[in-house]
Amino acid sequence: MVIGHKNHGSGSSGVIVLHGWFGDHTVFDPVVPFLDTDTFTYAFMDYRGYGLSRDIAGEHTMREIADDAVALADELGWDQFHLIGHSMGGMALMRIATDQQERVKSGVALAPVPPSGVPLDEDSAALFNGAIENDENRRAILDFTTGGRLSGHWLDLHVRRSRETTTVEAYADYLVAWTQTNFADESKGLELPLLICPGEHDGALTADVMKQTYMEWYPNAELQVLPNSGHYPMQETPVYLTTVTENFMRKHL
Repeated sequence: MVIGHKNHGSGSSGVIVLHGWFGDHTVFDPVVPFLDTDTFTYAFMDYRGYGLSRDIAGEHTMREIADDAVALADELGWDQFHLIGHSMGGMALMRIATDQQERVKSGVALAPVPPSGVPLDEDSAALFNGAIENDENRRAILDFTTGGRLSGHWLDLHVRRSRETTTVEAYADYLVAWTQTNFADESKGLELPLLICPGEHDGALTADVMKQTYMEWYPNAELQVLPNSGHYPMQETPVYLTTVTENFMRKHL
């Protein structure tokens, strides 16, 4: 079994792209026209229960995502590769990098969940757990994490896409994975070149959260706050995000 994925490009440097909790790899579609496909080949991966992997059964854990990503790299013939991870995918990026230190060239973490997870208080737990079944909860989370500044049509589209591209079981399981998994102590001190990119309008995974986690724990981490973006820079500022991301990866070819 090879995990569901979509390849783009023909460059000699491989990049595995890891999406977040809300939906599948198509959240990255706005960046595709701007990618440097002569330098890089991108593999946009879908986790079990999502998108192209919707019908693949699994446990829906960080470890499983990591194992599937490494198996994908093997299938593609990539001895070494870069990683881009968004939100929950940022946590998965760190799981892969911790396990495969010799194979990962660099990591770009977009509004990432820290390897410590994000324990939820009572109100937040009610909001996020309610989002498993309730679309209004999903819409409220999207609105909050993008600073209450994007159109209702965009919010409605991404609520709908989150429904269409995920199974309820996987969506529920991955919520547990990114809130309750904690491998921070195992990964601290990792020397991988990292670019940590919170959005300036993200109400949840803020620059301060990044400073207290990634920037304290990893000696080669750089912080780049993304202007005019909330939690979804690939949707909000795709040209700028692609420029920042590829400039960083080119330093570590």
